[in-house]
Amino acid sequence: MPPGQTPSADSPTPTRLLVVEDDRDISTLISRYFSAQGFMVGVAANGAMLRRALADGPVDLVLLDLGLPGEDGFALTRYLHEHWRGPVIIVSGRGESVDRIVGLELGADDYIAKPFDLRELLARVRSVLRRYATQPAAADGPAPECRTLEFAGYRLDPSARLLADADGREIPLTTGEYDLLRLFLEHPNRVLSRNDIMSRIHGHDIGPYDRAIDVQLSRLRRKIDTAIDRPPLFKAVRGAGYMFTGQVRRQ
Repeated sequence: MPPGQTPSADSPTPTRLLVVEDDRDISTLISRYFSAQGFMVGVAANGAMLRRALADGPVDLVLLDLGLPGEDGFALTRYLHEHWRGPVIIVSGRGESVDRIVGLELGADDYIAKPFDLRELLARVRSVLRRYATQPAAADGPAPECRTLEFAGYRLDPSARLLADADGREIPLTTGEYDLLRLFLEHPNRVLSRNDIMSRIHGHDIGPYDRAIDVQLSRLRRKIDTAIDRPPLFKAVRGAGYMFTGQVRRQ
């Protein structure tokens, strides 16, 4: 059953959404709308309630406001990235590009500014959930087989969505980082424009979030492109886009 679709009596448990928002009117609005779409929705008004909700049961996606009392949304984004494996979408009244970039740098998978259209928010949630789920990719995206991809001493296991180094240590990746890395590994030595990347991963062309690709690629470089005795794995092609230059082996 697609995420967010209303389940029948014998369907699996519906998608579980946690809304972290201290404005009761906004949290009620989101809760009612997503509940009507078949989601199971919980609400937390601060960081302590967020942690309790995650400890009490499984959550599939977190919608996180930045302007929370006490521990702010940026600190909680960092906490979720370090201690929780699920996707995070920031929903905030801070619409400045610097806040979007910081949120993405800290590990958020998407960012939508208030005021927002509930239908757009639903589309963003479903898009992130589709990317997060292990499933065959679109015809023009990564190959559907879940083969292990090896490159430069690293191993990416698509079936588990895990990246490990030569010693077997896991390298944590956000949903966006994983999707971006896999796309490059499936298309080595080929220039991919920002529009190519955005449409293949997010399903739409470059728009207000065009810096997201640059931010995610910058994070990937810091995590895996660290060796000084070989050329960089990611190459910027001026006026065209980016290219992955390493050798990729499929196991």
